[in-house]
Amino acid sequence: MRALVCFGIAFLLSLHALCVVHAAAPMPDSVSLSEQTTTWSTVKFAVDAENGFVSGSLDKSVIVERSFKSYLLENRYLRVTIVPEFGGRILSIVYKPTGHEQLYRTDVGVPYGMKAGNFYYDWLMVYGGIFPTFPDAEHGKTWLKPWAFRVVKEGPDEVTVVMSFQDDFDYSARPSKFRGATGIEANYYVTLKADRAALDARVVLKNPNDEAVQYEYWTCTTLAPGSEPKNPRATGGAEIIAPIRTYTTPAWSANLADGDESAGMGRRRFENLRYFKNWPTMGITYAAPDMQGGNFWGVINHDNAEGIIRIADNTLTRGLKMWTWGFPSLTGETDARKDPNEWRPYVELWAGVSDQFFHSADFPARSEVSIPETYSPTVGMSNVTHANENVLINFSAEASRAVLEFFSIEPAIPLLVTLKRGDTALFSGVVSADPNNGNRISAAIADGRSGEKIRLTITTTEGKELIAAETAIK
Repeated sequence: MRALVCFGIAFLLSLHALCVVHAAAPMPDSVSLSEQTTTWSTVKFAVDAENGFVSGSLDKSVIVERSFKSYLLENRYLRVTIVPEFGGRILSIVYKPTGHEQLYRTDVGVPYGMKAGNFYYDWLMVYGGIFPTFPDAEHGKTWLKPWAFRVVKEGPDEVTVVMSFQDDFDYSARPSKFRGATGIEANYYVTLKADRAALDARVVLKNPNDEAVQYEYWTCTTLAPGSEPKNPRATGGAEIIAPIRTYTTPAWSANLADGDESAGMGRRRFENLRYFKNWPTMGITYAAPDMQGGNFWGVINHDNAEGIIRIADNTLTRGLKMWTWGFPSLTGETDARKDPNEWRPYVELWAGVSDQFFHSADFPARSEVSIPETYSPTVGMSNVTHANENVLINFSAEASRAVLEFFSIEPAIPLLVTLKRGDTALFSGVVSADPNNGNRISAAIADGRSGEKIRLTITTTEGKELIAAETAIK
């Protein structure tokens, strides 16, 4: 029998159902690149010639405007803002089908941590977005530095730009736990392609020295998916999505773990702290022992079923560091222009080449590290169980049914979705990806037994496999 899938939802009426969706072919997509000016407010303060904080210069009663040259990359699905002049960062990703922002950025920047010894310049100020940090922990030394910018490729099908920086300087007053100049060269490539609802990036690090150096590299992401573009913030519905079971905390953050059961060896089960609403205060947690090869993490906002997920080879970036200011940063949020402070509601996730801050990695002489990343919005998904550069899925099964939620990164391509129990097809049909709502398929299972495997494949209609996964009946 044939069943029409409406709004991306299919209900299987028998064990052998063929589902076909007919949709008009979309108009051809294209990518554009334009230059613009981005303005950011901060409280008044001063730094010296080396970016050290000038004591006594902080005045929270005065707000000043700072302007940066920025670049806008845009296709039918995404509007992406890049700011090379302040940390080489991706500042904003707006998912156009919903009109919502996926990243956090501060409305008013506020310096903090002055003279506490925690940061390279002995102070910090959060702007937000996604940005590379190196060669040290805790935001590294390039977060406030201008990165060189160059267009690598510009055409209707693809725009690729690169932001570049070399660690060839040393701050004379850095706290002793931070290292001097390493000589490491960093190139951060950002690519937007036509008909693609995700942003692709690639971090390329090079050690040009004749000897190995120790270093840390972390990609910092400040996430607030499903936000209003002018007021991005994580809400009470924010959940950290990561295929990890346990975590650790530094001693000073141990109170964060009170709501989760012990897993032994100083670890806790990652259950309670998945949810932003359960963070009692600020603090750090780390995936333990590390990502164990899981290739994605991110945040889903359950208040509107929108998310942002980083997909990458996490054998390269095996560390996952998680941070928030605590849920009171939302419940006690104040007007940033009337009460400027650093305690703001967002979820900060980090991808590192080592497992924790201040655990260095070795960078062999005359070698290179390349870290491809994909940042994909999601809609209509309550979780992610598998992901790659093509499709993100949430796949589960119980005794009476299998349920699939998915988000296709190239929504214009018709998909052939197949669910099988052994040799028996539970579902097989051509499905049009829904970029507005996501897709959901529910397939009936007769007499399902616990532990029995259900197999999923999603291909193009020409047979090219896009993703395959397996789940066990609970």
